[in-house]
Amino acid sequence: MDVVDQAQVSMEQLAALQETTRPARAPGPEPTGYCLNCGDPLADPGRRWCSPECRDDWEWFDAFLH
Repeated sequence: MDVVDQAQVSMEQLAALQETTRPARAPGPEPTGYCLNCGDPLADPGRRWCSPECRDDWEWFDAFLH
């Protein structure tokens, strides 16, 4: 086994280790039927934001608070 093969094996082992040690992401807020950022009513009750921009704004502000 040459150096390149050894490096490949090491990288695969590291990737597998990272997957097992990564903390689980906390579940997001529950959908309310309204955009969690701007408050507009949503046609789909399972959605949380009316647009990607509102989602990004909400996530930025939530990260700022926590």
